[in-house]
Amino acid sequence: MKILKYISATVAVAMSILTVTSCNADKKEEDSNSGVVPPLPEETVTETITESVTEEVTEPPVVTSEEYPISYPEIEHSYAGDIYEAERERLSGNLRPTNEHEGFSGGGYVTGFGTDGKTSLKFRLDAPATQHYDISVGIASESNVNCRVLLDGQELYNFTTSSDGIFQKITCHGVFLEKGSVFIEVIPEGEVMLDYLNVTNSTAINNISYQTDDFSVNQRISIEANNLIKFLSDNYGKYTLTGQYVSGADNSEIELIHDITGQYPAIRFSTVSNTEDTSNVNACIQWHQNGGINGITWEWNSPSTVSSLYTSESNFSIWNAMTDYDISMSTKQELSDLHLNGVISDDCYNMVLAMDDFAEKQLIPLKESGVPVLWRPLYEASLGYDAPEGAVYWWGAGGAVPYQWLWNLMYNRYMNYFELDNLIWVWNGMSDVYSVDPSTYDIASYDLYTDTDNFGSRSEQLMAIQKYINNKIIAVSECDNIPDIDAMFRDNSVWSFFGLWNGEYITDSTGAFSEQYNTKDELTKAYNSVGSLTLDEYKIIAGGGELPTGTRNFSEELVQEEPTTEPIQEYGYIEDEETTTTEYTEDYNYDYNYDDYNYDYGYDYDYNYDYDYDYGYSEW
Repeated sequence: MKILKYISATVAVAMSILTVTSCNADKKEEDSNSGVVPPLPEETVTETITESVTEEVTEPPVVTSEEYPISYPEIEHSYAGDIYEAERERLSGNLRPTNEHEGFSGGGYVTGFGTDGKTSLKFRLDAPATQHYDISVGIASESNVNCRVLLDGQELYNFTTSSDGIFQKITCHGVFLEKGSVFIEVIPEGEVMLDYLNVTNSTAINNISYQTDDFSVNQRISIEANNLIKFLSDNYGKYTLTGQYVSGADNSEIELIHDITGQYPAIRFSTVSNTEDTSNVNACIQWHQNGGINGITWEWNSPSTVSSLYTSESNFSIWNAMTDYDISMSTKQELSDLHLNGVISDDCYNMVLAMDDFAEKQLIPLKESGVPVLWRPLYEASLGYDAPEGAVYWWGAGGAVPYQWLWNLMYNRYMNYFELDNLIWVWNGMSDVYSVDPSTYDIASYDLYTDTDNFGSRSEQLMAIQKYINNKIIAVSECDNIPDIDAMFRDNSVWSFFGLWNGEYITDSTGAFSEQYNTKDELTKAYNSVGSLTLDEYKIIAGGGELPTGTRNFSEELVQEEPTTEPIQEYGYIEDEETTTTEYTEDYNYDYNYDDYNYDYGYDYDYNYDYDYDYGYSEW
């Protein structure tokens, strides 16, 4: 592990106050045997000088990084309730105003977008103050059309219309705008009826809570794991912990981060696909001994004759594996008997054997070494479930019911049969539909691949998740962009931790740092922000020390003053110069799939009837 080699190589120079005790002891021993000849007794002292031969030491480069305080523009408060009618905006190309379809607001709506996704309508907004806003689009379509909404050229959010032709209002909550003019561009990838853009004050981010359960779901939790979950709970909302996925036991990605930022991540995230390879076990133990946190994801190839992670490449059926018989506490002999007697299927038997094999070779050695683990099994279960070929991963391919059955089986077997008291369970189903029993996980995590130039804070996702995740720590388990720490605190959206994926998201084909997704400046600022915790900083706080924090008082800051009467807005359609009013009456949370991921984004859709379901997409 390179981090230990680095410490060993620097014992001859000044060490950090946080250097492990054993290394300090080594340094003292080296000093006492440095090759300097001790003086002779006084009566025999001569002036003969003995030349000491010392080996030249090449010191590694020391990176000194500036600490970045939390910084964002001062937030003001001013009432906003403006509606920008599409038919009154500047139209070009084939765009045209019309009023043929009922249900619109104002004098009509705009059509003529075509189906190539190249035609858009741009609204100029005048933000009255530097604050958070809710930005809504009024729209209808007779087919499911994907629409992108850009803020000054950067993607703000992405949604898909219904196909019923009814005008709906799609709202993105908590958008931060500085005072002045901005441009909102709506880009449909199909024909739509675009009605209006609505901008109102937002106080939704004030509802984000960092209240968590003060206990672990693991009733026999180890001391080390209990200390870790307590640390994460106590510091949730105060800091976000830095994390990096590695591609191997040599931690090359982590060393690259240190070379650039001068810091190591607090969390080493790893994935295991080959159960027989125990190199990651040893790397986890070393990282723990150096004071770091370990997160492990099992890339579980299906236990079948045609084996793969992916549904499309496997012949495994999770439905065939299901059984009503409780096998969570069965011994291997009992499982064999159940299999021979036809009580459980081949798929079920092979699946439990694979589960046991992973526990015995990858997790039990960590338990015996006192290593707590952020354990993320059966990840991204809902990804692509509504696609014709089924979910991307085999454990989610059968839908929520068999996935929940498998989750419970693994939880009960690992907790009660193997007594893995070092696991902190991280649920990563990524959809309310795939929710599991809250008593079986400590942390809810989401994977956020933004397909944009920056991560921002992703406050809208955090708000949506908290609508069905109560009193749980929420984290970003995978991402392609480094989060903007300033934006997290500005938007009251301090995810517990993040894990930057490896490969192209941090390195190029030669292993050098790649700026395709993250620049060196962005990485350096994130790792040296007051609002993030690196390895050394985590060890300081975990050891009882204190550090500055970026926490601020949102409840007082977001008091909204509004006029006693609000502007009246009529919604209707034109028919022979007479206006008939149709109210948008129902407000509900519409869950949709962003960027082909089954995320719950929590944008509000207003309809004249109840409508609540998850959209899925077919592409990976």
